[in-house]
Amino acid sequence: MSATPQHPQKNRVSRRVLAATAGLVTVGALVAAMPAGAHDRGKGHGHGHQSRTVDVQLLSFNDLHGNLEPPAGSAGTVSETQADGTVTSVPAGGVEYLATSLRTARKGNPYSVTAAGGDMVGASPLLSGLFHDEPTIEALNGLDLDVTAVGNHEFDEGATELARLQNGGCHPVEGCYEKGKKFKGADFPYLAANVTSEKTGKPILKPYTVWKKNGVKIGFIGVTLEGTPNIVTANGVKGLKFHDEIETVNKYAKELDRQGVKSIVALIHEGGAPASASYNYDCDSPGAGDGISGPIVDIAKGITPKVDALVTGHTHQAYVCTVPDPSGKPRMVTSASSFGKLYTDTTLTYDRRTHDIVRTSVESANHIVSRDQAKATDMTKLIARWNTLAAPIANRPQGWITADIDGRGSTAPEKPLGNLIADAQLEGLAPEDKGGAVVAFMNPGGIRADLVYAASGSEGDGVVTYGEAFTVQPFTNMMNVVDLTGAQLVAALQQQVSGSNEASPKILQVSNGLTYTLDLTKSGADRVVADTIRLNGEAIDPAKTYRVAMNEFLAGGGDGFAALGEGTNKLVGASDLDLFNEYLAAHSTADAPLAPPATDRITVVQ
Repeated sequence: MSATPQHPQKNRVSRRVLAATAGLVTVGALVAAMPAGAHDRGKGHGHGHQSRTVDVQLLSFNDLHGNLEPPAGSAGTVSETQADGTVTSVPAGGVEYLATSLRTARKGNPYSVTAAGGDMVGASPLLSGLFHDEPTIEALNGLDLDVTAVGNHEFDEGATELARLQNGGCHPVEGCYEKGKKFKGADFPYLAANVTSEKTGKPILKPYTVWKKNGVKIGFIGVTLEGTPNIVTANGVKGLKFHDEIETVNKYAKELDRQGVKSIVALIHEGGAPASASYNYDCDSPGAGDGISGPIVDIAKGITPKVDALVTGHTHQAYVCTVPDPSGKPRMVTSASSFGKLYTDTTLTYDRRTHDIVRTSVESANHIVSRDQAKATDMTKLIARWNTLAAPIANRPQGWITADIDGRGSTAPEKPLGNLIADAQLEGLAPEDKGGAVVAFMNPGGIRADLVYAASGSEGDGVVTYGEAFTVQPFTNMMNVVDLTGAQLVAALQQQVSGSNEASPKILQVSNGLTYTLDLTKSGADRVVADTIRLNGEAIDPAKTYRVAMNEFLAGGGDGFAALGEGTNKLVGASDLDLFNEYLAAHSTADAPLAPPATDRITVVQ
């Protein structure tokens, strides 16, 4: 795939001015050293005496994933620790409220820039996904987003489609969705410093951008995780090469420094795991960065001190931490959960003399996007307009349920919705003419929401609509059935907790009939107790061949499951969404709704 051509970004009247390089900023904070004694702070309006420093407000968020409407069920709540130590769940998110939150936060801040940390689109609910995420780009334009990094999901439909979202133009197959309206594209730049074309060796999008106002200059470098090819379908990253995050950021930080840009923020679509799920947890307790782990920690420790702050994402966690840079000085690292439920507000004090950020003065905090505030009317109109177009498809009933069936909102290794999806895949592909599958595997990251009992519209409680089913499985992956030996099947189960998945296990959701013990007191592959693995009560025979159903992502060895990529005699079946909807229709009626399946297939030893 050749490098995506770059087109000048549209100028934004009466808005902050971005330099002519394309880019994104995500949920983070900026920080840098300042000479001793330079403590004078002011808003620096540029009238009369100009103060030595000026406060720049950085607003950021990440992993929106096209969630224009408030996410349903547990996926639409934020955990908040109260003064007495108890934890409550607070409903949050939805662009009508995110717009209000950002606009309110900007008041009184003449120097304000809004950035994002990637995955703005992809794995989106039907309202956006049905239209190849044009509604989300339109909403982000309305939110006055200034810059964002690419995330792995920006590559779900390939680099050519990403370029269309950036530059505009109607979909090459489906055309324009509204008569007389051509999709305008993003009026903010996407940054992809570490994604290059295999043919040209050049970045497919601009690596960085510089935000300027009244002499204040802040550079933004955007990267996604180097491991993107392992978590995106092969077609999505065809012709692309993904490079090391640290090396890439350091390279372009040096380039910006040579241009006289001393204040730099890295937007990195990679993240960490705080020790608490509460958004207001202090991850700098007892010491700086002590409460966070995961890939972002090592990345933060390796990125040059020229970078003043890291805005991160990908893990859908909430944190505002300081992690030491290579020189040992604390540096802000932030993330704002996902789905627009939080935003980060960071105050960066810019020193006009050094052109750098006063790192000791950086203040940052995450804030809930509360649903108690007024809705932004322009976002309400945008949602209504696209909902009208989606309604004929979205509102079709697919099945009935008795209660919430948790998927994305479940933290357990085995999820009720995961079992339901795997069962649907096995049933649909078990007939000999459909593949002859005897077991099905579902990757947990492919489950994007819960099935919620409460009505999302006028369909009534307990009704599962096409739109709700689509939100659960928005990728429309084609299903594969392949031959795997018993040894390969066991190896795949062990790869859930070893290799690239050892530090952060990815527990496959398994169809009815497969059982085993997961012993979390052990380490590595031993956590899957091999001699407990049974299929329909019988031990797995290493030499026997089994027909295994899975989506095309897993069948390609995605998510670190190399053993699943070794399958032979592949048969391509229906899409995962079609099988899911067929199962709902076959197993539920208004009079006999489907209950959440039991979670008794994986015995977990803690």
